[in-house]
Amino acid sequence: MNADYRDPVEFYRDHAEQFDAARSRTLFEKNWLDAFLALLPPGGTVLDAGCGAGQPIGQYVSDAGFRLVGLDMSEPLLALAQQRLPEAEFHHADLRSFELDRTFDGIIAWDSFFHLAQDQQAATLNRFARHASDHAAIMFTSGPGRGEAINPMFGEPLFHASLAPTDYKETLEVLGFSVLNHVESDPNCGNRTIWLAKRGEGTPNDG
Repeated sequence: MNADYRDPVEFYRDHAEQFDAARSRTLFEKNWLDAFLALLPPGGTVLDAGCGAGQPIGQYVSDAGFRLVGLDMSEPLLALAQQRLPEAEFHHADLRSFELDRTFDGIIAWDSFFHLAQDQQAATLNRFARHASDHAAIMFTSGPGRGEAINPMFGEPLFHASLAPTDYKETLEVLGFSVLNHVESDPNCGNRTIWLAKRGEGTPNDG
């Protein structure tokens, strides 16, 4: 990561209240969340990697009857998440180094994973895989192609990075995941590029 870029961890600590206030609660992610949760056993465990303040995604997962475990590096956002979802479990941890000594039925990294530098992303997918059960589902957002980008927010530059789609697909396959759905710049989801994969079964779909 270029030293001129603002560290995303510091950014979300400093702008926690602004980010939480600006975060849409309209659940434009609902169709993707429903597809992800449909792959999990009823009442299963979900790791929300980069959970932020717990709304709307953590809330939706919890309300659907799943056991939620969230992790984030922003203490102010975690405090809000714990206040809103007292039955869930939260950890102050880094996506690049967390170790929870357990596995999950589902792992979601929505608008968090893409803040990592390119050379950290494959290693983080490996870390996710070590925390995934034999038939776990994983869903995350990335960029549409290999590169780095600065997207200003609250008057500051915020770093984003992505690998090439073939890199993600190959890494997931090596880790035992089949890509079930992958949409680049989904117009129905704020133009996000989204990956949904499952370990151990499923019919791949690249489009």
